Amino acid sequence: MEIKYLKLIQTIADEGNISNSADRLFLTQSALSHQLKEIEERLGFKIFIRSRNNWKLTGEGIELYKLSQTVLNEIEERLLKIKDIREGSRGTIRISTECYSFYHGLPKFIQKMGLLYPQINIHMIVEATHHPVSKLLSNEIDIALVTTKPENSRLKTIELFEDEVYAIMHPENLLADKKYLEAQDFTHQHLIIHSFPLETVSVYNLFLRPHKVESEKVTAIPLTEVALELVQTNMGITCLPRWTLKSFKLPHHLAFKPLGPNGLKRKHYLVYRSEDASKKYFLDFIDNVRDEFSI
Repeated sequence: MEIKYLKLIQTIADEGNISNSADRLFLTQSALSHQLKEIEERLGFKIFIRSRNNWKLTGEGIELYKLSQTVLNEIEERLLKIKDIREGSRGTIRISTECYSFYHGLPKFIQKMGLLYPQINIHMIVEATHHPVSKLLSNEIDIALVTTKPENSRLKTIELFEDEVYAIMHPENLLADKKYLEAQDFTHQHLIIHSFPLETVSVYNLFLRPHKVESEKVTAIPLTEVALELVQTNMGITCLPRWTLKSFKLPHHLAFKPLGPNGLKRKHYLVYRSEDASKKYFLDFIDNVRDEFSI
């Protein structure tokens, strides 16, 4: 039986006459009578005992009325829950990362999210770079992308992927023939990084500093394409994971050298506040980040 027929039976029973019922259902009395007759013929029994101004349910009609109440109430409850879910899908997410390399993939992902989830407003907070966890704890951002898993009961952490940082150099660089680079190899090299402070640069923090090595010259170049141009002219070495260079046209002669015999590998984590874990729009965003960036 169609839902509209259950609604019709419930309305007639509640109103007690066909005139008021027709008005509530936005039907003419003739159309309402025709639909009721059609239902009764299909079911094979009378639903109402008719009188001019007081229609009463038959025994079968009472059971059908109870059924209509159960079904229509259930539909209404489910629609309200769906509305609540949809309203929970709307919100704003402020995101930052401790590593500039992650910004290479983030804008394209945010653009994609804007098409799939226009109700989620996503803002990149670049000024929070290098200190995203503290900004997260102070509610200045909502999601941090980091390479060190924070230990804090207020935060939840999801591991996204692992990458490897390589030293990129011109083939005429004196180090280009080495199988891999050691920390001491950077002593007399011009190291090109994205930005200061050095403590936030992976190659320094994870590779050079533990061996108490500092490069002879360090230059911060915030534009990757400019840093690569310097490397192509043999004016220095930069260190980046390969995946951040997918959008650049690189000359084939550039040398990529692992850092150390086992390579310099980093794990990337998505971090957010535990209190946000129940927000649907947050979960939608996180699921898409995992699909996009997890390896």
